[in-house]
Amino acid sequence: MTGDSGNSGRGPAGIDLERVTGWFTENVDGVRPPLRFDLITGGRSNLTYRVDDSAGRRFVLRRPPTGNVLSTAHDVVREWRIIDHLADSPVPVAPVVGCCTDHTVTGADFYVMEFVDGVVLTDDQTLAQVPRERRVAASEDFVDTLVAIHAVSTETGPLAEFRRPGSYLERQLRRWSRQLEAGKVGPGPIWEVCELLSRDIPEQKWTGIVHGDYRPGNLLTGSDGKVQAVLDWELWTVGDVLADLGWLAASWASAEVLGWSPDPAEGFLDVKAAVDRYATRTGRDLSDMRYYHAFALWRLAAINEGVIARFRAGAMGEQEVDTEYMAQRTAWLCETARGVLAGQGPF
Repeated sequence: MTGDSGNSGRGPAGIDLERVTGWFTENVDGVRPPLRFDLITGGRSNLTYRVDDSAGRRFVLRRPPTGNVLSTAHDVVREWRIIDHLADSPVPVAPVVGCCTDHTVTGADFYVMEFVDGVVLTDDQTLAQVPRERRVAASEDFVDTLVAIHAVSTETGPLAEFRRPGSYLERQLRRWSRQLEAGKVGPGPIWEVCELLSRDIPEQKWTGIVHGDYRPGNLLTGSDGKVQAVLDWELWTVGDVLADLGWLAASWASAEVLGWSPDPAEGFLDVKAAVDRYATRTGRDLSDMRYYHAFALWRLAAINEGVIARFRAGAMGEQEVDTEYMAQRTAWLCETARGVLAGQGPF
């Protein structure tokens, strides 16, 4: 983590120390200033900060990137609402503390949740905190937690308003195409793969909550292998749940996709076994997995292009990133998606 201490007189980028501290004092029972705000690096979208008070209490604050952002992106209020809705469900989420929509506080909406102990698996150091003998159980819980998300009813109650007629995949293809256009991404592989995906869209058979970025890198995992909390709900919606499974499969099948993936050589299930577990737990037909896998790779390429644009515009705080390398990732993701559609890969 990087950031400035609350005792230094200023906070990290995106935090007005005095006003955000005032919000905590007014809205969080028992909080004891001064507060320390540390930007948790590694995120590529909304900004996330760890907040510590002088009594040792810990919180997490989420807000959009600084600077201009696309109007439909980075809606942290919507993110807060789904976490609050899931608080009494079998889905593990961090307890929410509050949400602020007064932009005079720190220039944007933000929400605060309790800090949850656990580790986000990203490298050998974090992996060492989950014993090898617990890694099959961890693999299973990664899948079972996704099953729990997809089991939450969206037919009635507050989530019913998010159900939309028609194909979720068609809407996603249109949405990310518009984002690419807004980012002035020119002709190339990303548009070619979009055309391939648009030709043969599977029928939407199961509708439910779609996390939008469900992968081990967005899970807090305990040393027992159990998921302690699902993180980063920014992209959630109601739609075709197999899009989530395709995303999980893409991130599981190759560390090159999102930086770390469960490796059978390290004691985890392989991607085929993980997908088979989902099929067993849900009874769903996964004969279209190849499409969902390729779609996930293409969508990640589209997101990657948006991240490049935000970093180049200086909207992600003082984080360092190699944008040229990220541009190469876009090309690799598109090439891999094309191969999956042609019959390559685990499915």
